[in-house]
Amino acid sequence: MTDSGSHHPATEPISVFLLDDHEVVRRGVHDLLEAEPDIRVVGEASTAEQALVRVPALRPRVAVLDVRLQDGDGVTVCRELRSRMPDLACLMLTSFDDEEALLDAIMAGASGYVLKQISGTDLVTAVRTVASGKSMLDPGATARVMARMRGEVPQEEQVPGLPGFTDREKEILVLVSEGLTNREIGKRLYLAEKTVKNIVSRLFIKLGVDRRVQAAVIASHTLVPSNRQPGRPA
Repeated sequence: MTDSGSHHPATEPISVFLLDDHEVVRRGVHDLLEAEPDIRVVGEASTAEQALVRVPALRPRVAVLDVRLQDGDGVTVCRELRSRMPDLACLMLTSFDDEEALLDAIMAGASGYVLKQISGTDLVTAVRTVASGKSMLDPGATARVMARMRGEVPQEEQVPGLPGFTDREKEILVLVSEGLTNREIGKRLYLAEKTVKNIVSRLFIKLGVDRRVQAAVIASHTLVPSNRQPGRPA
C-alpha cells in the first residue's frame, strides 16, 4: 500500500478527481488517465453534491470537472472547492465552446478549460500542465473574454439595432422581455443560473437601467420584431 505517499515522494503520482454525470465519459477519462504511470485517479462523482463532499476528503491535486451537470454546474463546484482548497487545480471539461462559461471559469479560479473533443494525449497533457501550477486557458479565447469584460465587442458580433451587444446577450434580453426568470433562461439556454445572472447584470449596465421591466421594454421595441419572421410562430 502506498496511501501514505511516503514511498518516493519526489515521484508521487498526480492525484486526480473526476466529476461528470455521464458514466461512459467518466469511465473513458478514468481509463485514459490511469494508463499513465504518473497519474492516479483517486475518486469520482456524478453530481455536484457528491463532488463537494468527496474532493475535500480525498485532497486530490487536480479536479477534472464537467461544466454542465444534472444538479448544478462544474463552475460553481470549482468556485466552492477552491475557496476550501486554494491549492486545488481545477480543469473544466465541456462539450460546448461557450465564452460565457469560460468567463465564469476564469472568475471561479479554474486553471484550465478544455473541450471534450480534445484528444486523449492533449487531455493528459492538460492534467499535467495544471498540476504543475500552469494555466491551460486558451490565450485567444481568454483575450476575447477579457475584452468582453471591458465592454469591447468585435464589430462582426454586434447586433443591429443594439450596437455593442452580442448574439447571446440579445437572446437573453429577448427572454427577459418574455418574463422569464434567470433560472428559466438558464434551463432554456443550458446555462448556469449564475451565468445568466452575470449576463443580465451586464445588460442592465449597458442599457443604463436597473430593473428587468425597463430592459424588457427596450428589448420589445428594439429586438423582438426583428426576431419574428413571417410564417413562423412567435
